[in-house]
Amino acid sequence: MESEQSILALAALAQQTRLDVFRLLVKHEPEGLPAGEIARRLAVPQNTMSSHLGILARAKLVRTERQSRSIIYRADLEAVQHLVTFLLNDCCGGRTEICAPVVAALSACCASSSAATEIEENA
Repeated sequence: MESEQSILALAALAQQTRLDVFRLLVKHEPEGLPAGEIARRLAVPQNTMSSHLGILARAKLVRTERQSRSIIYRADLEAVQHLVTFLLNDCCGGRTEICAPVVAALSACCASSSAATEIEENA
């Protein structure tokens, strides 16, 4: 990921509603949500939501897919992976022990999500 694209992505996320939208979409991967449902869940007028979704799409943080008459929005997790990798690529000058807490926090997050999914599937 280039610096310019990283700046665009970070700028898009540096606004409360867009950050909330992105986090909501991440929670609803891989199925995504239609724009109207996103607006309803976040109590944002649809025309305002459309503007926020456009900014996130231009920043390549969300993807769209037409399903019948609806446009489904999905978080682009690969773009986030590239952004995080870009930010941490030269982490601590190669001293992995300094970045270990970040990696551990991400691993714990993913592990707890996997455990919750496993519990739901076994129920």
